[in-house]
Amino acid sequence: MTGTDRPLAGRVALVAGATRGAGRGIAVELGATGATVYVTGRTTREKRSEYDRPETIEDTADLVTAAGGTGIAVPTDHLDPVQVERLVARIAAEQGRLDVLVNDIWGGEYLAEWDKPVWEHSLTDGLRILRLAIDTHLVTARYAFPLLIERRGGLVVEVTDGTAEYNADHYRLNVYYDLAKIAPIRLARSWAHELGPHGATAVAITPGWLRSEIMLHEYGVTEANWRDACVKEPHFAISETPRFVGRAVAALAADERRDRWQGRSVSSGGLAKEYGFTDLDGSAPDAWRYVVEVQDAGKPADAAGYR
Repeated sequence: MTGTDRPLAGRVALVAGATRGAGRGIAVELGATGATVYVTGRTTREKRSEYDRPETIEDTADLVTAAGGTGIAVPTDHLDPVQVERLVARIAAEQGRLDVLVNDIWGGEYLAEWDKPVWEHSLTDGLRILRLAIDTHLVTARYAFPLLIERRGGLVVEVTDGTAEYNADHYRLNVYYDLAKIAPIRLARSWAHELGPHGATAVAITPGWLRSEIMLHEYGVTEANWRDACVKEPHFAISETPRFVGRAVAALAADERRDRWQGRSVSSGGLAKEYGFTDLDGSAPDAWRYVVEVQDAGKPADAAGYR
């Protein structure tokens, strides 16, 4: 690769919550642009989290390195301030800088009881969802921001589900999920207020309908035959790989004028139009426009003109 192909060479990123899904896709694409990427999560080759899935942070780190960057796996529970403080101290000691922080910690898929009112949903699981989706981001910010602002030009990315516009008008499945996915959008605005004077930019980003490992598993397909899932769910035709949102974050990180996105809510599809990147298959799915104009409008599934 040329220097133009590796605009993040010499930069250091932390992708918090990079075991699988969007976090893994973001980490790999940051690596592809030359960054050193610390990837964290709770599932390692030696121990699984309660997800009990096979993806590991070591696998993610290897994919980062294979893409052209340097991947470093650090097992971390982001609800534990001691572990997070130790993680950031290690980055400071080994790299002396932090340029990009991606808060992608989630972990609530198997805890959410879809479409149940608060009085029927498990309170224990609901509060756990909020701790995983919100508290982890606050803990990580507390310890990572001081290192990030040592140099001007840092970037903080809050990963969520849904744009600010869409989530403002739509109730998202249950109260816990709704709060969990609105919070990162507000956090990005808060970080913009706090970090802006230090020359850092904060944004909230959402992928579209993500073909994560868990989603592929739920539909009984693989990335190779993902279109077979459209028989069960026709609107899956608009779905995208985790690498698509990864390319969105990499484009933001490489943009010297990224402060124009300060405090804003953006999507992978929207940024693809701005920066000209595509998904792995060469398409550029605009999922959130599709959701409003086709899916929510009750029209037959047809991704033509949307990818």
